Amino acid sequence: MSVTVQLVAPQYVAQVWPQVEPFIAKAEKHSGGDYNMDQIRMYLNLGMWWLVVVTKEDEIIGAVTGTFMSGPNDRIAFITSTGGVEMCNEESFGQLKQILKAQGATKIQAACRESMVRLLQKIDFKPRYMIVQAEI
Repeated sequence: MSVTVQLVAPQYVAQVWPQVEPFIAKAEKHSGGDYNMDQIRMYLNLGMWWLVVVTKEDEIIGAVTGTFMSGPNDRIAFITSTGGVEMCNEESFGQLKQILKAQGATKIQAACRESMVRLLQKIDFKPRYMIVQAEI
């Protein structure tokens, strides 16, 4: 059976949160402390970030969160977390691209560790640059 990728409206985040929280929590541990689970949930509830779920046979099996950034040439859907299964394949990614395009996005970007870069290259992502950080 194939998977379905769906955008969750902010008013329904509280209803699906218990199902998506484990997926997001696994991804959040790699955020480098940029945000925590309470902040992610708040951003989703306020509509500042978007939530997409991956379902198979009416069961949520994955989740993706992100935010939109507008630049001079593009509206970028920036992925902040990805967790679960079935998101990094052409079928699911194709559905995600359609959803984000319908929201006005012209590009999708993400900051991720090298292992995710290798995985995402299989579904049309290309490395642009590396993000490095120093504490001050």
